[in-house]
Amino acid sequence: MAESTVVLHVGGLHWATSGGVVESALRRRPGVVSVAANAANQTATVTYDPAHTSVDALSGWVRECELHCAGQSVPNHVCDPMAEPGQHDVHGAVSPQEMMGHGGHVGMSMDQMVRDMRNRFIVALTLSIPIMLWSPMGRNMFGFTLSAPFGMRDDVFTLLLSIPVVFYSAWIFFDGAWRALRAHTLDMMVLVAVAVGAGWLYSVGVTLTGGGEVFYEAASVLTTFVLLGHWFEMRARGGANDAIRTLLELAPPTAVIVRDGTPVEVPTADLVVGDLLLIRPGSKIPVDGEVTDGHSEVDESMVTGESLPVTKNPGSAVIGASINTTGTLYVRATKVGSDTVLAQIVQMVQEAQNSKAPGQRLADRAAFWLVLVALIGGVATFLVWWLVGAGVQTALLFAITVVVITCPDALGLATPTAIMVGTGLGAKRGVLFKNATALETAARIQTVVMDKTGTLTKGRPAVTDVVVDGIAETELLTLVTAVVEGRSVAVGNRKLMVEEKIDFGALMAKRDELAEGGRTAVLVAVDGRGVGVIALADAARETSAAAVSALHELGVDVVMLSGDNEATAKRIASQLAIDSVIADVLPRDKAAEISAVQRSNTKVAMVGDGVNDAPALAQADLGIAIGAGTDVAIETADVVLMRSDPLDVPIALRIGRATLRKMRQNLGWAVGYNVIALPIAAGVFQPLFGLVLRPEVAALSMSGSSLIVAVNALMLKRLKLPTDQPA
Repeated sequence: MAESTVVLHVGGLHWATSGGVVESALRRRPGVVSVAANAANQTATVTYDPAHTSVDALSGWVRECELHCAGQSVPNHVCDPMAEPGQHDVHGAVSPQEMMGHGGHVGMSMDQMVRDMRNRFIVALTLSIPIMLWSPMGRNMFGFTLSAPFGMRDDVFTLLLSIPVVFYSAWIFFDGAWRALRAHTLDMMVLVAVAVGAGWLYSVGVTLTGGGEVFYEAASVLTTFVLLGHWFEMRARGGANDAIRTLLELAPPTAVIVRDGTPVEVPTADLVVGDLLLIRPGSKIPVDGEVTDGHSEVDESMVTGESLPVTKNPGSAVIGASINTTGTLYVRATKVGSDTVLAQIVQMVQEAQNSKAPGQRLADRAAFWLVLVALIGGVATFLVWWLVGAGVQTALLFAITVVVITCPDALGLATPTAIMVGTGLGAKRGVLFKNATALETAARIQTVVMDKTGTLTKGRPAVTDVVVDGIAETELLTLVTAVVEGRSVAVGNRKLMVEEKIDFGALMAKRDELAEGGRTAVLVAVDGRGVGVIALADAARETSAAAVSALHELGVDVVMLSGDNEATAKRIASQLAIDSVIADVLPRDKAAEISAVQRSNTKVAMVGDGVNDAPALAQADLGIAIGAGTDVAIETADVVLMRSDPLDVPIALRIGRATLRKMRQNLGWAVGYNVIALPIAAGVFQPLFGLVLRPEVAALSMSGSSLIVAVNALMLKRLKLPTDQPA
């Protein structure tokens, strides 16, 4: 079965648990293999069999849930989930919000949804104040009595005030609950709708049958606090996506191209491969290309994380969104739209944020059952209090409080918000996690196996030693195997010198010493006499030693994997303080060596950059590709290091550990909160301590719990990493 994957842009996922509606609706459809919805990004990533369904059919099924869906979504399409309608993404394509249209909250961008939530909250707050003042609870709290206008009864007056609260401010709860039930699932919308609806309908019944104790203030204040909490929560979720927003803003909206020798400014979206671009000093390079003329320094830090400017000359490749600093460049466009490095980075980060970690899948299932527990608990609470003679009003009060306080929004929010912040933090450092599982796996790595050539070393042999006898070093280095200025010169290995019957005397011992140290020793003879030894070796990268040290600080063992002989491999290993060496490994055997390390019951990350590293990257628990490596290695890996810097390996592990720590903290808080709050809300401690929670307080507590989870995840942005510079 040839599977395809599409990212559908879904509008109207207000709560962290709202994605369950889409997931439940699509999983039952023919041809759907898997689906992961992300309320924070307003997306649903669907893997499907094209032989049995299509993107149009998937979009249609989402719309049947009364959610809006951008039917023009295509596989690997990268859009800004928070863009305003009419804005364009880095591809030059119309944003998903523009495709959605403007019909109600289901077609809104995240920013518009935040404003809509704020407006509903303001209406609810404005009307809840007088409802409270004219309610029995308000009279008890404030100690004074107000008469309703026009001679109306207080309950009739508060009923009229509550109508806009229920049918405007709280309507998204009823709408969302209806969609969830149609999709045969349960989420927090169901709980809030049940709580608000039960209290309000009971009160309407009491008012219409002559009056009595009513809960209009409970229903309205409950609505107000839930909206307040989720207004702040949605703003926090938007802040978690700052990395995507920042990346999207990197691409310049316009570019200057040369047509018939004249510079012309055009939209970046209109560029095609082959266009000749004029890049003036201080300007952003709009797309990927190759320098045809000019010399300059280009700042690529915003894309690759590389802090130092890179020199560009004719023939040099340039990256879109990088900044030309000093000279004027003429650049031929080689990649535009979705093919640019920036677009691929955005796509990779979005795919990671849209994916689900194993812990999140467990939390989603727990959230569903928690909703069911809340509903059953609410009914049980009502029946118990009613049977012990507490009265309908008291029993209903406790039941509504149980339903409200047990809302699992914090549980649903705990993991995805941390993942969004973690992947965004990595993207800013040039560390790209392909999915949430990679982020979680990075936190559990115990051993890092690093390929030597091109990863720990520069991959380019360099002269390390020059030993001379009777000749100047500079003169020696100018001679080659030939007759030079009347002198016979021979440069080569020991075999050549034996054939030429040349004696090197004490220099041969030095040659053997250098060779035993892992260097390639080149012998030089002039006029039949040995005069020098030149040692060559693949030098370690400048940051390799710091990378190994940083990994040791994390308690991670470091293994070097190399196809070189043991002496050469151990020379590099000793320089870098690497724990162990696996040498003389053929390319085809690298994956088997990784498997052997895994058999010692350790979680293994493999770091490599070549085609022959791809099987080993796939075999490892976590494959990490150096960004300057081949496309095959990058495609196979779980993490891509854009800077080609081994120091980014411990950075990736630090981000993974910090993210997993936040996930565990959030899940622990969400579960612990419900374990403590549910019996209090049910009135278990009321006979002993007189402790009673009203629905309004429960709503404030529930919303506060969700907000704490979101803010705690955002604190991950303050994580200190090895590349941080002092202020």
